[in-house]
Amino acid sequence: MFARVYGATILGLQGNMITVETDIANGLPAFEIVGMAATSVKESKERVRASMKNSGYEFPMRRITLNLAPAELKKDSTGLDLAIAIGIMVSSGQIPPAKTEGCLFVGELSLDGNIRPVHGILSMLIQAMDEGFHTVFVSEENAAEALLCKDMTVYAVTSLRQVIRHLTEAKKLEPAAVASVAPEEHVYSADFSEVQGQFLAKRALEIAAAGGHNILMIGPPGSGKTMLAKRLPSILPPMNLQESLEVTKIYSVAGLFRQDRMMTERPFRSPHHTISSNGLIGGGTIPKPGEVTLAHNGVLFLDELPEFPRSVLEVMRQPLEDGQVHIARVNASLTYPARCMLVAAMNPCCCGNYGSDEICTCTAGEIRRYVRKISGPLLDRIDLHVQVNRPLYAELVSAVPQESSAAIRERVLAARQRQKERLAPYHLVCNAHMGHRELRETCHITKEAQELLQQVFDSLKLSARSYDRIIKVSQTIADLAGDRDIEAKHVGEAVSYRNKLQRT
Repeated sequence: MFARVYGATILGLQGNMITVETDIANGLPAFEIVGMAATSVKESKERVRASMKNSGYEFPMRRITLNLAPAELKKDSTGLDLAIAIGIMVSSGQIPPAKTEGCLFVGELSLDGNIRPVHGILSMLIQAMDEGFHTVFVSEENAAEALLCKDMTVYAVTSLRQVIRHLTEAKKLEPAAVASVAPEEHVYSADFSEVQGQFLAKRALEIAAAGGHNILMIGPPGSGKTMLAKRLPSILPPMNLQESLEVTKIYSVAGLFRQDRMMTERPFRSPHHTISSNGLIGGGTIPKPGEVTLAHNGVLFLDELPEFPRSVLEVMRQPLEDGQVHIARVNASLTYPARCMLVAAMNPCCCGNYGSDEICTCTAGEIRRYVRKISGPLLDRIDLHVQVNRPLYAELVSAVPQESSAAIRERVLAARQRQKERLAPYHLVCNAHMGHRELRETCHITKEAQELLQQVFDSLKLSARSYDRIIKVSQTIADLAGDRDIEAKHVGEAVSYRNKLQRT
């Protein structure tokens, strides 16, 4: 008898509906799975056989042929176990075919018939709703994530026996319900009010947050670079619904989603400098998201920037420019979102004391080699370079209250609102995302500011990319000040944040 049920897998961040076609015929007992099944799917034969027997149901000792369509798509997910088991039950006449119409079955089976969770449920269900499915059976651990899809009827099940008894109407299940959750209020453990002094660095971080710009902090050890970076999320604007959905899907696919609501706090990722290229941008035989994608719509913090292998840093160029990562492998070619703020920190030299009050023990050659670990093209993609000096004793012991993150955030939100209104026709949300066309059409530069830009361009021998980035930062400074036009004072401040590294 022929039967058709549906499961799902993911490829990249996209959910894919898999048609599980089962045919049971007379002949010598056999169990064949066709349709580009990976090893993890082929091994499901033994999991399904054992779980059916241990759940008290008959496994048909006949010739079983199972096809996973579309056949050209590589299937690499243990989440198809439940759909395969239900397909065999329908094909062998133990479940009426009509009971599975419009239903999706996603879960990994254990040998005793229990159902285990899988990654990427949210992506699967979003695609399932688009294709007209109305009911899904998932493990209890996946239920909270599945309930984010409001229009799906979700059954949270613990065992194969529960699913079969529901479909045969031996014991009906109640749909899972959304738990009543109080509105979430973000209370950040780190606040800018705890940072004494460092007014220049705070100003630069405020500009970076207001315009979504990349920033590099350069200073001796202990000057507070890491402390400042960790407080940046506390002044960023909240994510909108679309951004929250994107981030939640990414973390679901990566297996890092551990809550019962969509993620609303912007990600902050801080990988160690021993990370590989694949760990940073994603990769593998079946590509998985890397740190750049996990930081999408949030902050990617690279501490001790020159300690990262140069080959790893160079793969950052395209994501910083395009906001996407393109990964091509034999099995798949995928595009992951990677629109994040890069926040980097480094010492000015090997010993860290160059340019400070302490004595630098590095030779000129050592300083040059240390700084040249970071390529010019990569530095050119970082909008703001700020010097972070060690705080003075008087600043550390001062009793004068420092400005809080909440106060800074108000200015950032006001600036973002101006950008949102100005860039609405282009479907952009902040100045850092503008291209050259948007710059020409939306940025109004006064004559004095244009003259200053010409002087800076000629004297510093800037590239076209640097020119555009100075205008973007200038526009952000104008937005923070509430000014419509870019004036000379805005350009002057933007230029002061250009490359601070001595590379010669």
